[in-house]
Amino acid sequence: MDPQYHPLIRSFLSTSSNLETSAEQHADQPNYWAANPNSLLTTSHIHSIDLATGNRILASILPAFEAAETEIIFVTCYWAASDSLNRICDSLRKLSAKALAHGRTIRVRICFSSSGLLQKLFHTQSATGKIYEPSEWSKTLGLPGPDELKGLDLQVKSVFLLPISIIHPKFIIVDRKRAFLPSCNVSWEEWFEGCVELSGPVVGQFVRFWEQFWADERDRELSSTIPAASSEAATDFVERYGRTGVLHHHSFSPATTVQTLFLPSPHHRNPRVTLPWQAAAPAPLTPLNVFLLQALQSARSYIYIQTPNVTSQPAIAALLDALQRGVNVSIVTSERLQLLEQIITAGTTSPRCVSKLIARHQALAHSREEDVEDTAALRLGKLKVSYYKPVDGQEASYDEPVQSHFKLTIVDGEVAVFGSGNMDRPSWYTSQELGVAFFDRAFVGKVEEGVEEALVGRRKLAYDG
Repeated sequence: MDPQYHPLIRSFLSTSSNLETSAEQHADQPNYWAANPNSLLTTSHIHSIDLATGNRILASILPAFEAAETEIIFVTCYWAASDSLNRICDSLRKLSAKALAHGRTIRVRICFSSSGLLQKLFHTQSATGKIYEPSEWSKTLGLPGPDELKGLDLQVKSVFLLPISIIHPKFIIVDRKRAFLPSCNVSWEEWFEGCVELSGPVVGQFVRFWEQFWADERDRELSSTIPAASSEAATDFVERYGRTGVLHHHSFSPATTVQTLFLPSPHHRNPRVTLPWQAAAPAPLTPLNVFLLQALQSARSYIYIQTPNVTSQPAIAALLDALQRGVNVSIVTSERLQLLEQIITAGTTSPRCVSKLIARHQALAHSREEDVEDTAALRLGKLKVSYYKPVDGQEASYDEPVQSHFKLTIVDGEVAVFGSGNMDRPSWYTSQELGVAFFDRAFVGKVEEGVEEALVGRRKLAYDG
């Protein structure tokens, strides 16, 4: 293996190749990487980072959407009536009109998992999902009808598997040249979100992941006729919407090329529930879970995590272990986001887990203060926990994010993981997730600067010890 690879890359590929991990991953769907974990190693050309509400982020992506020449692949988790959906409808109409004006058809694939409780309860339990008839587009999904989209080869598909196997990734691919990795859904929720804009070989990873899980036989046959993403950085798309309401934006010009790991995490129908007095069951050995645990376990100086919820016991245990090694840990999470959902899926809540983490850290600090003869025992990492809060008063804008839904893990200033995965039980045990790890100090530094800027006035300190 190339010695220039980051140690975490070498460790991840080694662990992913062992018999236990490989055997478990072969039982997953999709599982195309199980026989060759090296296939997940790639490079990215990073064009920009945005931090804003989901509505603002989707608005900034849609000019690229409208500039498509051959294909749009739009994958999200939640689909709901909203300003975001209205903007998507307008863009679809523009795209259709452009296709008709040029005498061609543009392929559009929209993939989602949830649009409400009844939809999930009565959804087909086949992994092939439900394909919506054109007659359902308008009434059921809030999309334009087929008469308004004659220039598009549009297919809309949903997959949801009981009991709680939600399909959680969110990404957009334009002409197989550019990919967007937002944390937001198509929803009315005004939440703090993030998005990374990418081109280069990593785009092929997104395409393959979509093909293996969402595409039907016709789509896979058509895919063989479309050129793979170029290794060159894509040229800029048309001018993006104004940045009004964007909390932070940073463009990389020219695009920054970084080593990248593509980290899928397949869904699992078995939630591996344990009783309160039992130790947590091991989390499935998906690429994302394996990498995150290794990243937390190998941290040397600090860990930064921003996540909507913190209920994953394997992640919490890894953070406690890091603190005991002298690693500083900083967490930004939510205090009252989807509490009922947390109780249903995890049997606990983030505030309760945070309180236990703080109490455990305080107990470790106290025990090391008493053990004054053991100098090594005194080196306990600092723990800082903040709850997201919106800006108050006159400084708040009309689209101020009211909750944080952004997912980000940074380790030692060397690697940043973006994607759909939370530090909660569903993301680690049942949901399908997708993470992307970027290895570049300069890029990670820009991410840290942007997050710090965007969170000014938006944190309520819960603990700093």
